[in-house]
Amino acid sequence: PLGVPCMVEILQFLCSLLNIAEDMDVSQRMNGIDYDEDVPLFALGLINSAIELSASSIHRHPKLLAFVQDELFHNLMQFGLSMSPLILSTVCSTVFTLFYHLRQELKLQIEAFFSCVILRLAQGRYGASYQQQEVALEALVDFCRQKEFMAEMYANMDCDLQCSNVFEDLANLLSRSAFPVNSPLSALNVLALDGLVAVIQAIAERTDHAHQHHGQTVPEISEYFPFWQLKCEGSNDPDQWVRFVHQQKSIKRKLMVGVEHFNRDKKKGFEYLQGVHLLPEKLDPRSVALFFRYTPGLDKNLLGEYLGNHDEFSILVLHEFSKTFDFEDMNLDAALRLFLETFRLPGESQKIQRILEAFSERYYEQSPHMFVNRDAALVLSYSVIMLNTDQHNVRVKKKMTEEDFIRNNRRINGGNDLPREFLSELFYSICRNEIKTIPEQGAGCSEMSYSRWVDLMWKSKRTSVYIACDSYPFLDNDMFPIMAGPSVAAISVVFDNVEHEEILTGCIDGFLSVAKLAAFYHLDDVLNDLVVGLCKFTTLLNNSYVDDPVIAFGVDTKARMATEAVFTIATTYGDHIRSGWRNIVDCILRLHKIGLLPGRLTGDTGDDQESSSDSLPSKLGSYAVAPQALPINTPKKTYGLMGRFSQLLYLDAEEPRSQPTEEQLAAQRNALETVKKCQIGTIFTESKFLQADSLSNLARALIQAAGRPQRITSSLDDEGTAVFCLELLITVTLNNRDRIVLLWQGVYEHITHIVQSTVMPCNLVEKAVFGLLHICQRLLPYKENLVDDLLRSLQLILKLDARVADAYCENITLEVTRLVKANATHIKSQMGWRTIISLLCVTARHPDASDAGFEALVFIMSEGAHLSPANFIVSVEASRQFAESRLGSAERSIHALNLMADSVNCLTRWSREVKEAGGEADRILEGIAEMWLRLVQALRKVCTDQREEVRNHALLCLHRCLIVDGISVSSSAWLMSFDIIFQLLDELLEIAQSYSPKDFRNMEVSLLHAVKLLCKVFLQSLKDLSAQSSFSKLWLEVLDMIEKFMKVKLRGRRTEKLHEAIPELLKNILLVMKANGVLSKTSASEENTLWEATWLQVNKVAPSLQPEVFPDNESDSAAEGEQSKPESSAQEGQTAEQ
Repeated sequence: PLGVPCMVEILQFLCSLLNIAEDMDVSQRMNGIDYDEDVPLFALGLINSAIELSASSIHRHPKLLAFVQDELFHNLMQFGLSMSPLILSTVCSTVFTLFYHLRQELKLQIEAFFSCVILRLAQGRYGASYQQQEVALEALVDFCRQKEFMAEMYANMDCDLQCSNVFEDLANLLSRSAFPVNSPLSALNVLALDGLVAVIQAIAERTDHAHQHHGQTVPEISEYFPFWQLKCEGSNDPDQWVRFVHQQKSIKRKLMVGVEHFNRDKKKGFEYLQGVHLLPEKLDPRSVALFFRYTPGLDKNLLGEYLGNHDEFSILVLHEFSKTFDFEDMNLDAALRLFLETFRLPGESQKIQRILEAFSERYYEQSPHMFVNRDAALVLSYSVIMLNTDQHNVRVKKKMTEEDFIRNNRRINGGNDLPREFLSELFYSICRNEIKTIPEQGAGCSEMSYSRWVDLMWKSKRTSVYIACDSYPFLDNDMFPIMAGPSVAAISVVFDNVEHEEILTGCIDGFLSVAKLAAFYHLDDVLNDLVVGLCKFTTLLNNSYVDDPVIAFGVDTKARMATEAVFTIATTYGDHIRSGWRNIVDCILRLHKIGLLPGRLTGDTGDDQESSSDSLPSKLGSYAVAPQALPINTPKKTYGLMGRFSQLLYLDAEEPRSQPTEEQLAAQRNALETVKKCQIGTIFTESKFLQADSLSNLARALIQAAGRPQRITSSLDDEGTAVFCLELLITVTLNNRDRIVLLWQGVYEHITHIVQSTVMPCNLVEKAVFGLLHICQRLLPYKENLVDDLLRSLQLILKLDARVADAYCENITLEVTRLVKANATHIKSQMGWRTIISLLCVTARHPDASDAGFEALVFIMSEGAHLSPANFIVSVEASRQFAESRLGSAERSIHALNLMADSVNCLTRWSREVKEAGGEADRILEGIAEMWLRLVQALRKVCTDQREEVRNHALLCLHRCLIVDGISVSSSAWLMSFDIIFQLLDELLEIAQSYSPKDFRNMEVSLLHAVKLLCKVFLQSLKDLSAQSSFSKLWLEVLDMIEKFMKVKLRGRRTEKLHEAIPELLKNILLVMKANGVLSKTSASEENTLWEATWLQVNKVAPSLQPEVFPDNESDSAAEGEQSKPESSAQEGQTAEQ
């Protein structure tokens, strides 16, 4: 009801109670409270209550707001350096209330409070007590718990050219204060940790409201502009203020670089600033003066020397520099203090003269009521400097008195004296408070003098508006990298030095928040360093021996919390882990080694429902499930007969196994529960969601952890580790079929090394071989471009040591069979089929694997389902090997022969398709003829089999293949086929005459089949070969072979069947040759030669055939009859063929 003036009066009165220290002549530096604290506490309490009740309305009353901004805040800052912790706490509480409600009106005041009070006391500088440090740090933590506090400090202070980096300073303060230095953890360390974690968590929470602005880029400055006067026009529009803040911060960073250059070399400093367009290409005094005035961190000695120079440009800069000050309504000593705080006054008198002239000129412009001209201000300024030196220089023994000072300044004001009261007040001000002509370097925690406060108030009217941040992470991308490294180091030190579970939980929260931010802002180095550090806290990487590592892990709360944090990071933010995977894998291996991992760590390893344990001969991750109560001090297993015998001998001497105590059982349960929470298996089963770089590093870490197996047998532990890593690697590979290119080379090289290094069957090579087969099975349907690479990798199996291959041959064959049945349509290349068929061929002579191998071959060749030009020859060759194999029954060999014989249908089909397609088909048809010859050659080899039924069936199959229609067989191919037949018949004759009938039973039937084969094939090819020049030779060779069969003796006597069949077969041939005009008696000498040679040979076999085939009356007129009766000859030829 009394209005704003009354409120102002009350607050002024309360502030006067705070100034009681000055009234009692207490040292300003000490700010000691040697009197009863009740009065200032009473005043502060009332002020705090008044602010709390009215803060939200103060900004609506300009006079009240002005009082709060100036006198009240200045008093709070002065009293904030009180030695009384209670008073300091009350001051901080009041400032916190002002910040909460009025921070948009108190921008520079808040900066000054943190710079001159909080940072000054919390760092323990200038003699601050432990209690002061604790109160200051506690107040800072209260501020940090305001989620937008640090973001606003960064936006308004660190990104303001004329403000110090408050955010950076506070973050560094919290990080340093959290470190326990040569002592146990103190309350200060815990407080700092709370503040640090609060800041990080606030930044992390804002990522949930991710906004497009956080990745905004700042355009480079292309030309100089007066950026010192730049202000944000739209503090409520994020699009505008975020761009403004980023631009200001970019300029500030460049300015700081320019300051470093300037402090080393003024010329290089100016050149750099001109290069980044922060100074104009042609320097002007105004821009240089602004740089000197508003850039923190400049070397004040260099600045004073430059401003005192006598060259024209420096003098112009000096005068422009002095114009940046506002001395209006300011006492001369206060103005001089403010002016001289910005640089160090040089020692040379001429430079001092020039500097004071510029100061006096500016002061006179703004305070003309006191002096008649600027010379009066200059003389008095010089006199004040001399008084300051006289009063505060210890080498001056005789000090100037008040009267001396007044007398020295008589008649300086245009021949008149200045008021005595004015000079007296000036004298005592200098005596009580020295003008520091050697100011503190840089910006930071210096005292807030009256002159500095006046300058602050002047700047506050011209500074940019205060930017209020919301819950969006507009600036966190810039803030977090500044504090990430120091924060992780500080939290790690606290975590390492504390055992209290609540503090440990706070540290873990901090670690997880750092991980979240590092992942969100793609700071992979920060995340990897964090993972490496946390892995050390798990104790899983320690090499020291522990009697029972499970119990030791279970009782170590810190280790279990760190382990859970490591795997939380790995499963949540694995995308951004790179080198850290190696440490994580080492932790997993240790957990596996001590038996804490479940038996089915990775579960299913693919996108389908089939699990890897169903596909591999031995289960993936098939280690025993860790029991709920692990045995304590379990004796090691003893292998071998002697070991077991020793156990029997000393069975009675063994001590009974000790039962675990309740504490040990609890520790085991804790350990198992921790591992269960970690969900380690999801790292590998969900690896398909990892980014490419992370996935590659994970695979590389598994390969490195597995090590390189040696040919010398390794220890069981080493092999177990290698096997486990290999299983995980295969799991990762199977879960990333769409990105197999990233992994394949490393996986293949690793498995290759295992295969090449293994000379005896072992678990490792078993996992490698069947893992490779499983990869091929799973990936072939999806990766056409990698089919050949995948199948080529299976050639490793062919390189296995003989003992290893023999041990696993049956299971390998089963896997190859499964692969063929599932992926036959995806195998297209000759190399791929050659590899598959080669693996099947190996099994033909393996007693356990041959049936499975033949099953796969039947699948490929049956009815030509999967035969193709790419696999025809190798398939036929494989069938031949199975047909020759004595491991299976004769029925299986006959089945294999049928597969070969049926395959000729594919050749006829392909020939027909090629002819129908037209175009250039000759080359393709030649290829088909080549395949036909290879088929004939393969069947020929089986025709000499020792088993009668197999041998005879092979001859029939060969007969079937040779007389097939539809294949374009050239004359040369027919001649080659006859070479094959002649070779076969010679071998059969050799067998029949040289081997015992017990070894080759009933060869007479085989010989009969063979000679029939020869005759029928000759008739089949007669039309194609009769026109060839080599026909006569071929025909005589056929006759010669028939003669050999006619004369062959089995067990010393000729065979009746051959003697009955051969003349008839020969007669049929002669009739066909006659019908086709191939054999006739003509006048041509060559024909007569063939005629004569034919009958010469035929008569040796069957002398009666010539009259039967060529009766006398017909032979004389053979030529005429052929010409006159072509139709009857054709009929006769057909009859002979039948």
